[in-house]
Formats: sequence, C-alpha cells, structure tokens
Amino acid sequence: METPQSFDVALVGLGVMGENLALNLHGHGFAVTGFDLEEHKRASFASRLGTEAPRSLQELVASLRAPRVLLLMVPAGAPVDAVLRDLRPLLHPGDVVIDGGNTRFTDTQRRIAELTGSGILYVGAGVSGGEEGALRGPSIMPGGDAQAWPVVRPLLQAIAARAEDDTPCCEWIGPGASGHFVKMVHNGIEYADMQTICEAYFLMQQLLGLQPREMSAVFAEWSRGELSSYLVDITADILSRTDPESGGALVDVIVDTAEQKGTGKWASQAALDLGVTAPTIADAVFARTVSAVRAERAAAAGVLAGPKLQFTGERAGFTEKIRRALLAAKICAYAQGFALLAAADREYSWDLAHGTIAGLWRAGCIIRARLLEDIRHAYARDAKLANLLVDPHFAGVMQDCQQALREVVATAALHGVPAPAFMSALAYYDSYRAPRLPANLLQAQRDYFGAHKYERLDRAGKFHTHWVD
Repeated sequence: METPQSFDVALVGLGVMGENLALNLHGHGFAVTGFDLEEHKRASFASRLGTEAPRSLQELVASLRAPRVLLLMVPAGAPVDAVLRDLRPLLHPGDVVIDGGNTRFTDTQRRIAELTGSGILYVGAGVSGGEEGALRGPSIMPGGDAQAWPVVRPLLQAIAARAEDDTPCCEWIGPGASGHFVKMVHNGIEYADMQTICEAYFLMQQLLGLQPREMSAVFAEWSRGELSSYLVDITADILSRTDPESGGALVDVIVDTAEQKGTGKWASQAALDLGVTAPTIADAVFARTVSAVRAERAAAAGVLAGPKLQFTGERAGFTEKIRRALLAAKICAYAQGFALLAAADREYSWDLAHGTIAGLWRAGCIIRARLLEDIRHAYARDAKLANLLVDPHFAGVMQDCQQALREVVATAALHGVPAPAFMSALAYYDSYRAPRLPANLLQAQRDYFGAHKYERLDRAGKFHTHWVD
C-alpha cells in the first residue's frame, strides 16, 4: 500500500466499468486507488493495477491527496445514495465526488441540492462507450458544480476518447444535472439508432430473403458512406458470425427479446414532461417492450390476420431505398434528441452548447458516427437552430431521402412487416413540415366536452362555443 495521501483519484465500485476506468487512469500516469464492498473485486483491482485496494471508505479517503477526487461507478439509484451517505462525513469542502453511472438526472438534481452548503463539489458525469470505451477512451459528459471542473479536467480529458481532430471527447456541459441529462438523451438517440438498424435488417430479411452474411456485406458497404458509425460497423460484424454449435448464423439462434436499463424510457418521459415531440425515441422503447411479450406474440400469430402479399420488387433497388430510409430516420431521431436538449435548456437554464455536445459524441460513445460532424457544423452555422431538420445541409439530405423513407414505410405496411421507428420518423418529418395540422378539430372537441376554449385565426383571445342547445 502506498503512503497516506499519495493517490490522485479513487474509484468506488470496481465492476468492469470501474476497473477499466481505473486502468485507463493508471495508464495515463495517475495514481489510482479503489474500493468495492466485494472482496474478489478488490483482489482483481489490486492484481491488475499492482496496488493494494483499501478495505474501507475511511481508508480510501485517507489515502487521497487534497482536494480529494472520488469517481463513483456503482449502480444507479439507492446504491449511490448509500455511498454518498457513508462518504459525506469523511470529506471536506473542496473535495469532489463524480457520479459516473447511468443516473437519472432528477436524482442528480436532488443530490446536488442535498449537498448545498457542505462545500463538497458534486459532478454528474455521463460516461458512454461500454467496457472497451472505459478502458481505451470513453465519451464523458460532466456537469454540476463548476468549481470542480479545474480539478477534474486533467483526469477526465486525459482518459477520454479523441476525435479525428485530436479534440478530447470530454468537455464541461453545464450546471446542475446537465451532464446526466445529456447522457440520457444520448441513450435515447442510441435506442432509436439501434431500432432503425434492426428494422433495416428485418426488412431485408423478411421482404428480400437476404441471409445474414449477405446483410453483413450490405451493412459493411453502408458503413463506408454517410451511414458510417460504430453501430452499423458492429451490425456488419454480428451478421457475419457463425454459431459454433449449430453451424448457422449466430444471430438466428438469439432469442428475439430485447432488454433495457431504463435510460430510453427516461428520455421518453422527459420528452413528455417538457412537451417535446420525440416519437422515434419512444417507439424504440416500445419496440423493446413488445419484444418482451414473446409468448403472447407467438399466440397472437395464430389468431391475428395479416397481408398475404409477396414482395416482387427488385432486390438491389429496394436495398438502396432501405439505406436512404435508414439515413432519414436516423436524422429524425437526432433532431428529436437535440430538440429535447433545447427544451431542457429552456427549462433549467443550463446554457447547453449543442455543437460541443455533438463534438463529444464523435468518438468513444455508442452513437459515434460520421453524421455527428455534420451536426456539429450545423450548430456552428446557427447555434440557435430551431430544429436540425431545417439546417440547409440536413434539409437537403431529407429532400433526397424522404421519398425512399415513404416507399419503405408503405412497403412494410402493405406486407405486414413491423417498422415502428421508420414509421414514426416519417410521421415526425411530415408533422414538422406541415403548415397546418388537424389540432383545430381536436381543440374544438376539447371545448365541446370540457369547455377548454380555443383560439381563433382571425382575432386574439380565448373563445368558447355553446355546442349543445
């Protein structure tokens, strides 16, 4: 064990993510210590970093240089509260606690309020990149007490991924729970991104009869162009893998039930709370929930009728339409995510820099993609852009791709192939570009049964009609 007050940073929670972040920090020259309630995790940490792990939080805190910096990588919710409760009496004003877990932003808001007056600097940091990112360089989105940033910046930017221009994918997001909110939106976009890719795969399988290896080649080709991204890359890899037991495609033996950890749901709930239209993100969540009722779906398949049509189109031509539809749907999902960020900024006064956030997602994180460089440029052109769709570049891409999205959605509907994310992306696009919607009738209905009143086009004010004599 090194001498007291000799460590730069401590990890609390030595699971895979915590241990890999510790190794990343160690590899960048920082003196790292760590603690976990489970002895075998402490042993693994000690073995991999060549240092003994403390057996208590008291011992851990005592080994840190001032101001002490502790990075929590424990499960979100009650475990974070428990660690904070135990740590608080051990810390001094100026010490920094970073919550790097997938914490709900409302919990971060509450914890910041609870620490007010203590002098302890609290940071809610979104960390994206999974196990590999934690070890090799994640995207990091820190927010909270701005006094903490000069203290933690050298640590966090050193271990973060770097974009092609060598910019670290870690920058201060803003006050309050802004860091965890931005990470939540990242994950909401991630849900939509994954679902649209899955729908592209499913359409090629169900309508075109393509085999996994054929689709692997398609996705690999797509990733060399506008759709270049981590998720498209790994999809190509997944579809190329053979199951060693059956000899068939590995993807074909995986059960079609998707799990979730809640961040996509939180993003959808935040959109509802803030009055933001984010249907593609929400439908990606619902796609997972309907996948979970597998037994019900199997039973319903024998009861519910669907179309009997056989696809008769040309394979290569329709594959290209799916590519364009996927690009259009992805743009719509990003537009919804950034609209959610803008609404949160209006609500909480965080002063979010959308271009900076897009820059943080260019490397290290799960949604890293070529598209993000274009998004960064869009907000450089207009920092107050009302919606990503009206940026000249993206408006042009949507003009080029929207017909393909329509044809893919129509073909999926006519042939009974579920494509909820594609369908909601198209509805979002058409609703956003519509100069008039049927909400006038809806408002009249509300006034009819509830006297909620309505506004008129020809004069100001609120009006009520006595509909029933």
